[in-house]
Amino acid sequence: MIRQETPDDHRDVREVHTRAFGDSDRVPGLVEALRVAKAALAPMSFVAVVDDRVVGHVLLSATRLDAPRRIVDVLSLSPLGVVPEFQRQGIGTQLIAHALDAADSQGVPLVFLEGSPRYYGTRGFEGASAVGFRSPSLRIPEAAFQVARLSAHEPWMTGTFVYSEIFWAFDCVGLRDPED
Repeated sequence: MIRQETPDDHRDVREVHTRAFGDSDRVPGLVEALRVAKAALAPMSFVAVVDDRVVGHVLLSATRLDAPRRIVDVLSLSPLGVVPEFQRQGIGTQLIAHALDAADSQGVPLVFLEGSPRYYGTRGFEGASAVGFRSPSLRIPEAAFQVARLSAHEPWMTGTFVYSEIFWAFDCVGLRDPED
């Protein structure tokens, strides 16, 4: 079952991302900061529940598109996490579909992410550079920079994707060399 995250889920969501990313604080800290950030669009946060246990989570948070005509409020889908023992069972796919439907129903024109084109390309996303968008960082491989164009998207909405400050503060933009 996919449902909206509640405050009672926060500890479980932290555990999902700690286990999914093998990271004790960066990604869980990003989620906690994005939940409370003041932004033009409220975050949308959903959990996947199996037998009363939170096993997956996805967060949509406010970002911007610097388009030639004007700044456009858009969303970033990040992070998406499923605990290891529940991966490869379609839970991530269901979370993505639910998140995109929610964004579309709110009139959001675009949802961006960094991720595997093989995975996200079959789940509503396409290469963002190929359809007129510029990446916010040279550390994002072109193939990983992706967008879902939703019902409210208009052809003039192209330009540079801009992450919120929180993504930069938590060093969650682009790839980092593990030796750094």
